[in-house]
Amino acid sequence: MAAQRRNLMQSHQSWTDDLPLCQMCGVGTATNCVYGPDGKGTLSHPNEDGHLRFRGEDGCFLYGVFNGYDGSKVASFASQCLTAELLLGQLNSSHTDNDVRRILTQAFDVVEKSYFETIDDALAEKAALSNYLPPHNENVPFHQLSPQSQKVQERLKELEREVSGGATAVVALILNNKLYIANVGTNRALLCKSSSDGQNQVLQIGRPHSTDNEDELQRLAALGVDSGRVRQAGQIAGQSSTRRLGDYRVKFNYNEIDLLSAAKTRPIIAEPEIHGSQSLDSVTGFLLLMSEGLINALESAHGPEQANQEIVAMVAAELALQTSLEAVSQSVVERVKRLHHDVYVSGRQRATYCSRHEDMTLLIRTLNYPLADGVLTPTQGGRIYPVSVPYSNSQSTSKTSVTLSLVMPSQNTLTNGTNTASTLEEGTPTPGQSPTATLQSTNTQTQSSSSSSGDGSLFRQRGSQAAQPDETGRVPPYVDFSQFYHLWGSDHSDSQSTQGGLGPQ
Repeated sequence: MAAQRRNLMQSHQSWTDDLPLCQMCGVGTATNCVYGPDGKGTLSHPNEDGHLRFRGEDGCFLYGVFNGYDGSKVASFASQCLTAELLLGQLNSSHTDNDVRRILTQAFDVVEKSYFETIDDALAEKAALSNYLPPHNENVPFHQLSPQSQKVQERLKELEREVSGGATAVVALILNNKLYIANVGTNRALLCKSSSDGQNQVLQIGRPHSTDNEDELQRLAALGVDSGRVRQAGQIAGQSSTRRLGDYRVKFNYNEIDLLSAAKTRPIIAEPEIHGSQSLDSVTGFLLLMSEGLINALESAHGPEQANQEIVAMVAAELALQTSLEAVSQSVVERVKRLHHDVYVSGRQRATYCSRHEDMTLLIRTLNYPLADGVLTPTQGGRIYPVSVPYSNSQSTSKTSVTLSLVMPSQNTLTNGTNTASTLEEGTPTPGQSPTATLQSTNTQTQSSSSSSGDGSLFRQRGSQAAQPDETGRVPPYVDFSQFYHLWGSDHSDSQSTQGGLGPQ
């Protein structure tokens, strides 16, 4: 079996070619980037992220986003193997919630063990060659080694590239119209539900398994690891995650890693934390799966406090405009990429956090949510919803938001993004106000989300009232050009007299 998996991996074939792709989701991606002093970006390594988006039998759907590092091998292997372990007859509508959790947990365990089976020969060869080299040769410059020792060193480097690397994963399973989230590492899942009054309720499902997660630090402390040192270091073997797929170094050689050397047993695990089931009956909205690179890029640019609100606002805005989920996902990723780049070149306070970003992946799965059918005006059956979208004024170091009036299909409503929460307290907006929600969470601070007019002088102060259309279906302009027309007129009086002037007629 191990040989079959190795051959399959080396041949780049897929175990899941015959499974149908889900057409109710879209995926957007962007490769990693390192900015130079001139603001131009360069690729530091090939894309290492992965994803899956399949429709199985018996009303089963499987989605996943994988954040690879030190290569894409683990992310690619996990996306294929996990699909094969879940959608080839293992799940059906008769399974209970406990059954589903058990099957998900077993699937991740099989993925981990199967991956290590594919590299066991390389690990064995690496161990044998390492024992072949005399200990004193470790610190000897390469050019001073004997020809035979040089060949051994070169082969060891090849083997290290072959076996190194790992991945984190966030996986969503929909079965019997119930949602299950299985998470390993530092990716993120958001469930956005739209209420009848146009209010978004956003639930961040689970917390990242990172070095600042108290539950994970307690788990490590119970194994004998100094959790205080882990928190202070912020990383373990180059990664912030405390749960990972692959990465043989921290799985088999953890006693050689200073932070983990006191552990009684393997401290970095691939066991998923499973959340669910969440009923999707009568739910209108969307599910977001995001790689760590996308989250970090947005948080680096604007801070972590409103990241969930911002990404939901972007998705809601694009869903109102695009007719393809692929276009929606890619547009949101490109927008995050631009925000990150613009903060870097601006030289503002957060520019130091934005010198580079990793690969970014966003998967959007809609839930009874229609895409835009062209651009509908209110008189054509559309409804206007204010969506809070981040706006950065180039003259200011602070970030604010601008209320955009977006026309969306009238049969469903989805508007302003709100904060991360596991417990939602709905607020009832008064007529004409932008929808808000007060959210409470055991994982994050309680915050409220609302729209503001922005601090830019070109933007009209509108208070808490959303712009209403006039009898022609138009809303008042957000930008006041009267000063521009006045200055233009004073400098171009001759051309105005012959051409009839500028400005609204």
